[in-house]
Amino acid sequence: MLDTRPALDLPSVFRVAELGDYVIPFAIRAVCDLGVADLLIDGPLPVSVLAAKTGSDPSALLRTLRALAARGIFSEVAPSEFALTPLAQPLRGDHPLSLRDAYPLLASDVAGWARFDHTLRTGAPAFDQVHGCSYWDHLAAHPEESERVDRWMSSVNRLHLRTVLSGHRWGGYSSVVDVGGGNGAFLAGLLARQPRLRGTLFDLPHVVAAAPARLAEAGVADRCAVVAGSFFDDPVPPGADAYVLKTVLPGFGDTDVARILANLRAAMRGDSVLLLLEAILPEGDAFDVAKLFDVHTMMLTGGAHRTRADTEALLAASGLRLATVTPTPTLTILVARPAF
Repeated sequence: MLDTRPALDLPSVFRVAELGDYVIPFAIRAVCDLGVADLLIDGPLPVSVLAAKTGSDPSALLRTLRALAARGIFSEVAPSEFALTPLAQPLRGDHPLSLRDAYPLLASDVAGWARFDHTLRTGAPAFDQVHGCSYWDHLAAHPEESERVDRWMSSVNRLHLRTVLSGHRWGGYSSVVDVGGGNGAFLAGLLARQPRLRGTLFDLPHVVAAAPARLAEAGVADRCAVVAGSFFDDPVPPGADAYVLKTVLPGFGDTDVARILANLRAAMRGDSVLLLLEAILPEGDAFDVAKLFDVHTMMLTGGAHRTRADTEALLAASGLRLATVTPTPTLTILVARPAF
């Protein structure tokens, strides 16, 4: 009889145990919320000082920081005294590519993940099952969580502004509409780098409420209009040279994406362009962060990240043709034009 028992491969066992651990991801989020890395900018501090400054329990914080230090995030340079490491530096709020706000520890998200089995069995978002409403409706009803999601997106936008903007020639446009652009962080960064460009931010009322202050802070408020509305139900501001959908379409299923694209197509001139800035799913087993985002989106909203072919088909069904595809170190830039 053929022996089908697996070989005793201890490295694989240890690697799976490492990948399956959720202590470190939760610990990272918790110390980001406390702002621990910011307190260590000037050098190591005893955990007693860190606990006092963050309002945390000294013993609990010590045990958490030791677990993180075992993974290279912080270092215990003396008994119960911690310092920053290269992996901890991006958790500082003043880091040029700070990730401190990119890892919010939101109980609503965690509760959704706890029922991820529902998504696997049904294909429906576990978030809806747990909370009795969609992710978007939940954020609208919980402004404090919506604000934290905005901070998360602003954190990610710093990275995108450094990688995506250099991958496209923006200087040929005089006007751009950022559709579903949140609090305006990306558009503010774009306008600051393109002084001849005028912009319009278009998103839901509770989402754009903080935009005027952010645009003013970036010094571009005089070149940017803020329009509140839904890209499902309200007309998109018409007649711009370019329309941007940045990481918007993956949040929705194909039916909703078709509605969004049709609404955009109606706003576009014959010579307007649509720029999709999103992570594209690659073929095969190669690692790509888009594959992780895809599962997260499935649990949270029921949306999906898509392959190039999937996206091209959705564009064609809405009267748009895919013109160019430009990968960047983060997102892919897909340029679409009216097909007729």
